[in-house]
Amino acid sequence: MINEAEAATIRHIFQRFVELGSATLLTRELVAGGTLNKRGKPIDKGFLYKLFRNRLYLGEAVHKGTSYPGEHQAIITSELWDQVHAILQESPRQRAANTRTQTPALLKGLIFTDRGIAMTPTVTKKGSRHYRYYTSMDAIRNRACERRDSFVRLNAGMVEAAVVQHIRSLLRTPEIAARAMEAARRNDPDIDEQEVVAALAGFDGLWESLFPAEQARIARLLIERVTVSADGLAVDLRTEGLGSVIREMITPKQELAA
Repeated sequence: MINEAEAATIRHIFQRFVELGSATLLTRELVAGGTLNKRGKPIDKGFLYKLFRNRLYLGEAVHKGTSYPGEHQAIITSELWDQVHAILQESPRQRAANTRTQTPALLKGLIFTDRGIAMTPTVTKKGSRHYRYYTSMDAIRNRACERRDSFVRLNAGMVEAAVVQHIRSLLRTPEIAARAMEAARRNDPDIDEQEVVAALAGFDGLWESLFPAEQARIARLLIERVTVSADGLAVDLRTEGLGSVIREMITPKQELAA
C-alpha cells in the first residue's frame, strides 16, 4: 500500500527540484518548511540525491544494479524522472549559473489592475533580446477596454523593482513591524523581539543575496496582492507570510548553509 502523504511529499520534492534547478535551494526550502526524513531529521542534500536516484518511485524493482518492472504503483511519472535527471547531468557549477540567470516572474498571480483584471507575464523578442512585461488579460483576450486609463502592458523589471522598494519601505514602518512580531509569536511564543527587529532591518541585504527563484518564493510569502492604478501601486502584505519570512531569516546560518 502506498502511503499517500509520503507519496505527495516525494512528488513535491521532485517537482520543486525541476522548478528550482538546485539541490541547495531545495534543501533550504524544505528545512524552512519543516520537512523531515523518515528518521525525523531535517532534509539534507545527500538525502535528496538518494531520493532522486531511487527507481522504486518509478514503479520499478532493482536487483544487482538492474531495474525491472515492479508490482507496485509508480509514485512519479517517467517524464518527471527524466526532467530531474536531465538537470542532474549538468555540473553543479552550471546548475548554479542557470539558477542565477533565470528570471522568474516575481509577481505571477499577484498583480491586478484596479478593475480586478489579472495581469500575466509575457515576453516579446526583438532581435536577440527578450523583453518581459505584465500584460492585462483583457488585452490578451482582445477584449475592449472600458476606460482610457486601463493598463494594458507594464515593463516587468520596472514594476517588480517598484514593488520590492515598496515592500522594503513597508517593513520599516512600526505598524508592519508589530504585525510581523505578532505573526512570528503565533508560531514561536518565545521568539526574541530584538531578533525580529534585526531580521526586518536586514531584509534589504538578504533580498540582494537571493537567487531569483528564492526572491519569487519570498514574494509569494509576503504579498497578498498588487494593484495597479493611475495613482501608482498598492501592495497588500500577507500577515502570516511575514511570520514565515521572519522565521527563515532568524534560522541559524549553519542550518541555511546545509
